[in-house]
Amino acid sequence: MRILALDHGTVRVGVAVSDELKIIASPLEYIPAEPFDAFLARLQQILREKEAELILVGMPRNMDGSYGPAAEKVREFVARLKETVTPPIRTWDERLTSAQANRMMIQGNVRREKRKEKVDAMAAAILLQSFLDSGAGS
Repeated sequence: MRILALDHGTVRVGVAVSDELKIIASPLEYIPAEPFDAFLARLQQILREKEAELILVGMPRNMDGSYGPAAEKVREFVARLKETVTPPIRTWDERLTSAQANRMMIQGNVRREKRKEKVDAMAAAILLQSFLDSGAGS
């Protein structure tokens, strides 16, 4: 069984998945956030294909650790997900994951156009890897 990570955004939701041993996170894809029914249909398909036992959702926090308006949107997103998906959902601090993903791709000489379409899945993978490395998923 695997863990599926979601990096929620208003336009796109980045998706990453762990290996079966829950050691390595890999970026998978991004799913357009709207329409929500289409997002859910694709998410359900991925959950079946990857046999995910847990969904990890990035929770945005301010640098001082407090929660802002973006965190409230994620809470609403998680509440909607809980109504429709079977695996349990857990949130995880996602501070700086998108910035880190962009930096990694710039260092890898990924062109700007390609970065835009890959950054969400990469941010989800960074989020998931930090969760796996913490031992919280064991």
